[in-house]
Amino acid sequence: MAALRSFLIIICFVVVAATSMMPTSAKLSSGFYNKVCPQALPAIRKVVKRAISHEPRIGASLLRLHFHDCFVNGCDGSVLLDDTANFIGEKTAFPNLNSIRGFNVIDDIKKAVDKACYKSVVSCADILAVAARDSVSILGGPDYEVQLGRRDARNASVNDANRNLPPPFFSFSQLLSNFQAHGLNLKDLVVLSAAHTIGLARCTSFRARIYNDTNIDPKFAASAKYNCPTTGGDNNTRPLDSTTRRFDNVYFKALLQQKGLLHSDQELYKNNGTDSDKLVLKYSRNSESFAKDFADSMIKMGNIKPLTGNNGEVRLNCRKIN
Repeated sequence: MAALRSFLIIICFVVVAATSMMPTSAKLSSGFYNKVCPQALPAIRKVVKRAISHEPRIGASLLRLHFHDCFVNGCDGSVLLDDTANFIGEKTAFPNLNSIRGFNVIDDIKKAVDKACYKSVVSCADILAVAARDSVSILGGPDYEVQLGRRDARNASVNDANRNLPPPFFSFSQLLSNFQAHGLNLKDLVVLSAAHTIGLARCTSFRARIYNDTNIDPKFAASAKYNCPTTGGDNNTRPLDSTTRRFDNVYFKALLQQKGLLHSDQELYKNNGTDSDKLVLKYSRNSESFAKDFADSMIKMGNIKPLTGNNGEVRLNCRKIN
């Protein structure tokens, strides 16, 4: 019996040891870097604040990078990878080409945070999530707690980006299906679309709306046509709402007036009593409710299929795998 007990003890020890060595799927937590590098988050915010003071538009660009990262195979920093001999990355996908920007700021953040931590412990995926939050906060939006502990992907796919990122010409049903495919719901769709309360849009993304859509304010359309002709001027820009340097609920008020710049934005409000209409009305009237729900949905989006534990890596350079 003594020999049997010893054998069982050994077996149990081996099982426990083996389990402890398996790749974990640890949950994200807001205090992930508290012990290993408490200076990490202040270092990130300092660079973001400096970048926004130099160019306010960059706040919207950093927020958009996080969106476009999470919607393609999860929040794993894959959007930052340059092409290699083994894969074509996401930067040249149709929704990203000549559109997403801010990569130099991410490079600056990575250098600053690695210096503050004396080593590379903060993932590029986490940098994107924190930079997005800081951008929102600095421009007047909610200062929510970011869940951390993501690791970085070792590959990227242009095809996956083309399949997963919703283009500005999507209908409401297409938008909702796209969000639901990522585990998000109607409220997430409406409130996260209000990321368009900051930043600019290129003519090529709203030309079809201002020339073809009928649910658009005529004066607003005429004004937009001034620097967005039927041909040419693809890269001319226009503010997504009238307070493009401040994160607020003016985006929703514009939808009520049929002044959504993108077709996909105006699809959220058609004045026919839908649940989407009701949410737009709610947020247009209650900025506190908008801020709270936006923060909640950002946290939810940031939890889309993160790599954790021993999966992925912490990149030394956000543009390439180690």
